[in-house]
Amino acid sequence: MSATSYWKLILTTISIPSTRPFHHPQRHSALHCGKVSLETLAKRFGTPLYVYSADQIAERLRLFQQAFAGRDHLVCYAVKANSALAILKLLADRGAGFDIVSGGELERVLAAAPEAVGRVVFSGVGKTAAEIDRALTAGILAFNVESEAELEMLAARARRLKQKARFALRVNPDVFAETHPYISTGLREHKFGIDIRQALRIYQSAAGNRWLDAHGVSVHIGSQIRSAVPFGAAMERVNKLLKQLRPVGIELKTVDAGGGLGIDYHGGSFDPAARVHEYATAVQGALQGFEGRLLLEPGRFLVAQAGALLTRVLQVKRNGKKTFVVTDAAMNDLIRPALYQAHHEIVSVKPRAGRGRVVDVVGPVCESGDFFARDRKLAPVEPGDLIALLDAGAYGMAQSSNYNTRMRPAEVLVEGAKARLIRRRETIADLLAPEVLVKDN
Repeated sequence: MSATSYWKLILTTISIPSTRPFHHPQRHSALHCGKVSLETLAKRFGTPLYVYSADQIAERLRLFQQAFAGRDHLVCYAVKANSALAILKLLADRGAGFDIVSGGELERVLAAAPEAVGRVVFSGVGKTAAEIDRALTAGILAFNVESEAELEMLAARARRLKQKARFALRVNPDVFAETHPYISTGLREHKFGIDIRQALRIYQSAAGNRWLDAHGVSVHIGSQIRSAVPFGAAMERVNKLLKQLRPVGIELKTVDAGGGLGIDYHGGSFDPAARVHEYATAVQGALQGFEGRLLLEPGRFLVAQAGALLTRVLQVKRNGKKTFVVTDAAMNDLIRPALYQAHHEIVSVKPRAGRGRVVDVVGPVCESGDFFARDRKLAPVEPGDLIALLDAGAYGMAQSSNYNTRMRPAEVLVEGAKARLIRRRETIADLLAPEVLVKDN
């Protein structure tokens, strides 16, 4: 095969749009993140390995900040998407706030960027008294309250600490968002939020409590939403609520539009700037007349395409008519395909010539659900080759586990031509350290 034919095949088989920071800078070169070779990173840090582009994360944050530059706003990154301390600091240094859903995530923000605690909103349906106390004393921006019972507990904890609590009701606008049912959150039958029809009554009731400050209103209708239309519809219903509150003397200072803006996990064309512009137009257009501060909670959109899971092929196994590419990464490292049937593009770090073939890409965990792709056409790979699972920067490491007593991967952050380790690989000593072996008397 000629060199021209070889690269025509490779470029046809693996198309990596420019929206991702992973690319082959020259013919026959290894896949790079920015200016750093993934082959070099594998040699230095081993595999499996999470690799993130600091440059792309910063650029995605800028897209939101620029799109909403005409009004008072705060981008509160959804920590649950990827809670690496280095990524939190990267975002905080560029003016971001944070959306947290647990006391543990608050501690991460305090460890990475304590100066940003006043830019934290605390969401989640099951906050404990201890978590509320910690957040109150730390001085967060506001609590996104998800039930009347939670509001009562917040008032009680605030009274006990003699510290007024700012809150926003997370209202459920009953807007359908076309996404996976596990990550849809905006309908009445979901566990999240308060029926928007009850909000006026609850705000009026809270107005008489000296320890509560009705600071805002919040919504979050789901995740991985590809259209701006549902966001606009949700904000229209929020704006209607704001207009109901004003005549009774309740003037909210913030609207939290939530997160959920989706990316393209496949190889199609995708324009992040255009997507953010459409989103901003829909949200701001629906909030005509509201002059307060707008909070936004992107997570996946900022970090997903900035990350990849780098893994090495252990075996290429043929079993009847099926071919399995077995890697040293597994479902404990990236559970999204098993959990959501999620698609991740898979590319060779150093592509081989030859005809592509249909394979299953699987890990070594003892579960039939341990797969990254089924019946996927890939360029040829052999044992020892490196492959990269793209768009793994969100809900990859954050959802990882130690199933099968496997050590979780290391993480590397690439900025320009520099790569730095931001989390070392776990050891067996790390896994066994919390356990207590009970000895017979």
